[in-house]
Amino acid sequence: MRYDIDGVMLQTLLPLLAAAEDAAARLDERVLRSSVGEGFAERSHFFDAAGALWVAGELVHVEDLVLHDAHMDSRAPSHELTIAHSVLRTRRRIWTGEPSWALGASGLATLTATTGEGEGLTPEAKSPAAAVEADDEGEDEDAPLAAEMAEIDAILARSQKLIDIHTGKAPSGEEAAAISPAKRNYDPLGLLGDEEWDEEQRLAEWRGVLPLADSLPPVLGAVILFEAWDRIEPLRRQHWLGGLLVESYLRARGKVASHLFSFYGGLKLVRHERRRARDRATRLQAFLEAMQLAAAAGLKEIDRLSLARTQMELRFRGRRSNSSLPELADFILSRPMVSAAMVARHLRITPRGALNLVNEIGIREITGRGRYRAWGII
Repeated sequence: MRYDIDGVMLQTLLPLLAAAEDAAARLDERVLRSSVGEGFAERSHFFDAAGALWVAGELVHVEDLVLHDAHMDSRAPSHELTIAHSVLRTRRRIWTGEPSWALGASGLATLTATTGEGEGLTPEAKSPAAAVEADDEGEDEDAPLAAEMAEIDAILARSQKLIDIHTGKAPSGEEAAAISPAKRNYDPLGLLGDEEWDEEQRLAEWRGVLPLADSLPPVLGAVILFEAWDRIEPLRRQHWLGGLLVESYLRARGKVASHLFSFYGGLKLVRHERRRARDRATRLQAFLEAMQLAAAAGLKEIDRLSLARTQMELRFRGRRSNSSLPELADFILSRPMVSAAMVARHLRITPRGALNLVNEIGIREITGRGRYRAWGII
């Protein structure tokens, strides 16, 4: 499939492209200069993770995601909530890394978990029993703790390979030969994977679109990459990763450097019929519109957070220098909602003290229940 843009299609996309480029740049500059920029960047992780599940057809409440991230679930977490938390942790991992880390070979290997159990290991290392036979050949078969020691060696080998990938150390010689033909997970019976669905080849095909994207404006290049990901479908179990890579691409190109753009937050506002249309021009227009809507929603969120911070500052102005209210204000701005237990753990105070501070800072309660209370900026 060809992913290049001809003159006719570019002329069709040009109005939306200009609007999306302008909105993204305006949001980036606003977040960079705003006093609530850090809180906005942290809050966007939660909303984008919930939006990724929304686009996939699953409903995850942001409040449940916040509690699950704080290990304070009010109920047993669902499968969808667990996936949303994986999206949340992946966004944080991308944000804490270098701007171009996620699009590199080592970054993709880490994010796609291509160093799963058994990967890059010889058959002897994959099977502790086989390793025992190879290492203890000619010795007593009933040697004590032999199997346990072989299993520990295999775990250490896998851990070392993960460390090498995180540090960017490239394998050489026999290690590279052993890693290249390895599968995503050691699955000899083919119960978890599909041999006809070669994820490594599909990822390589998607990465082949990067040079074309680099020759286009940043927003248009990001849209091309997302459309290519949607068509190629490199990963079956992590299809949501495509949107996160698009957000990382915008950061790598310097278009949105102050935070990780919330692409899924805007994509869920576009109708499904347009996002999945057969006509390619319609899909690209929908993705560009999602960029514009996400930026517009971000600007409104910045206004809301700035107003809330100003109101909270009036509450603790003139307080003593070691007051916990300023730290509480920053914590409230970094979460879509907070509970008394979350505040108590973050500030290292008692739950009763947390309730007193929340009452002093004057934030709105969003639960309306006496047994379980939570507050947030609406």
